[in-house]
Parts: sequence; C-alpha cells; structure tokens
Amino acid sequence: MKKPTLVILAAGMGSRYGGLKQLDTFTPEGDTIIDFSLYDALRAGFGKFVFIIRKSFESEFKELFNKKLKGKAEVAYVYQEINSVPEKYVNPNRTKPWGTGHAMLMAKNEVKENFAIINADDFYGKEAFEVMAKYLIEKDKSSFEFCTMSYLLKNTVSENGYVSRGECQVNEYGYLVDVTERTHIEKIDGNLVRKTDDGQLISIDENTIVSMNFWGFTPKCFEFGETLFEQFLKENQHKLKAEFYIPLIVNEMLKSKKANVKVLKSDAKWFGVTYKEDKEFVQKAIENLKNKGVYPTKLW
Repeated sequence: MKKPTLVILAAGMGSRYGGLKQLDTFTPEGDTIIDFSLYDALRAGFGKFVFIIRKSFESEFKELFNKKLKGKAEVAYVYQEINSVPEKYVNPNRTKPWGTGHAMLMAKNEVKENFAIINADDFYGKEAFEVMAKYLIEKDKSSFEFCTMSYLLKNTVSENGYVSRGECQVNEYGYLVDVTERTHIEKIDGNLVRKTDDGQLISIDENTIVSMNFWGFTPKCFEFGETLFEQFLKENQHKLKAEFYIPLIVNEMLKSKKANVKVLKSDAKWFGVTYKEDKEFVQKAIENLKNKGVYPTKLW
C-alpha cells in the first residue's frame, strides 16, 4: 500500500495566543508542537507532509522543516490566503482566512493518497497517529469510508479561556451521525458551558465526544468540498467573520449517504495551546514524555 499523507493546518493567525504558535518552541532543544506530530507520523507510516501556510511566513517554515524531513519524506507547501477564492468573492475588508475547510481544499493538488489532516498547534500523541495510519493504509483510495479521531471534551479544554470544538453525535455502531462546530466552549466555576448563536451560555456534558480536527480522508472528499465552498461563498461573501469549517464538509458527506465516517479512539493524551498561558502546561507535559522515553531528547 501507498503511504498516507499528513496535511498540517498551519495558516492560522494565532490571535488569542498573541503570535505564531505554529513556530513557537516548547523544549530546550527548540521543538515546536508540529515537530512531535511529524515525528509520530513518520513512525506510524506516513510518507508525505503537506503544510498549509501563508506566504508571509513561508521562509521560516521551509527553513525549519525542510532540513528535518530531508530524506525521510516528501514535503510540499500550499498557501491559504484571504484572497485564495474566485475573484468575484474577494472581499477587500476581510482580515482573516476562510477557515479549515477552505484550507483543506487548498491542498487538493498535492494530495494523491489517503490522508489525515491535523491542527499545527495540537499535540495528538503517538498512539493516535498509529491508529489513524492503520485505518488509512487499509482503505482503497476510491473509498468513501472516512474517519475522525475522537476525544472527550473534558480532556480538551483550556483553563485560560474559551476554545472551539466539533461536537460529535455517534451512533451505536461507532459511526459519526453529525458534527457541529462549537466556536465557544468555556470552563466557568468548574462547569463546562457553550455559547449559543444568540449569545446564551448553556451547559455542555464534559463527556461529549469531540473532534480535534484530526480527520482521515481519501481523495474523494474533495468532490464534496469544492461545490459546497462555492455555495458557502455565495451566501457569506459579505460576512467578514464567516468561516468554512471541515465539519461543514463532513456533514454534507453524511447527508449525501455516499460516505461514512468511523469514529476512532486511542489512548493518546491530547494537549494544545490556544492561549499564551497554556504554554507552561504543554512544556511540562512534553518534558514528562521525554523523561519517560516516549520521545528522544533530540527528535532530529
């Protein structure tokens, strides 16, 4: 079987973090969170890496990752810019890219094999990559059998502010029924709440199954995405904060009845950085993994 591809969502602006968290370092050796995802993915059997970035930090990315991956895997870079849309939909007042679904579509020409897609600022863990790689390697490229790595909400929230998560409805057979992007989930006085569309805060179960944007697809997924994005742009081109999320594409797949999405589980511990204050916790967690021998002191 062909080795699967890993697509890394790294075009974000890090507004809540206060800078480019994609390139921030978390160990004395200068490791980024992406370094651990690359290391885990290589060990699990991935053979190509596609970075979705912005032109403004292209040179920093290439300088950092090309030498680390040279001779180990194929590497490609694609660009998600605010204006990476058909000209008639360009909005000169827009200040942020069009979201994770748009980013994934930017990678279409570089993705020829089954692929996983991840966030650059999330640490998913060795076991999660192993489970994902096994699933992708076993699937035919023309299959409409997709997957997502699942986590419990209580294990994915920040102590320092609100986060966005994909709330998953899963059937008795372990397949996804629906995923809803919740753009504001927060811990207040020890309880988890989410913000509704009209700004109300309502309770959400801490054991809710959520997606952390660790999806597994065959190239067939692009057939759904492009048509849907065009329709989304028609309806939202004047909304400056509207974003086209991967869950929108996934729900369209599910509605079509052509595709299934298996909800995968692993024992891997997730952690990530949304806020600057999250950094110390992540540093300690990574130090602990290195001390236990899960990772060598020097990854590369």
